[in-house]
Amino acid sequence: MKELVEHMAKSLVTKPEEVEVLEVLRDDNVVNLELHTAKDDMGKVIGKQGRIAKAMRIVLKAAASTEGKKANLDIV
Repeated sequence: MKELVEHMAKSLVTKPEEVEVLEVLRDDNVVNLELHTAKDDMGKVIGKQGRIAKAMRIVLKAAASTEGKKANLDIV
């Protein structure tokens, strides 16, 4: 799941080398991912009215459900 979020984010930004995804396991079935980007690219990852961020969260949750887990994405 970490690689999925990293791939999506790197394809959106202008500085892909500054994209970093941290994976934190909270419980057995809950994964919390934190996406860090350059300040200039933050708007590109979030999108207008948060549409891109919502889409990324939907794809992440679908990927997590196939593994029997739950996932959260925080854009920092």
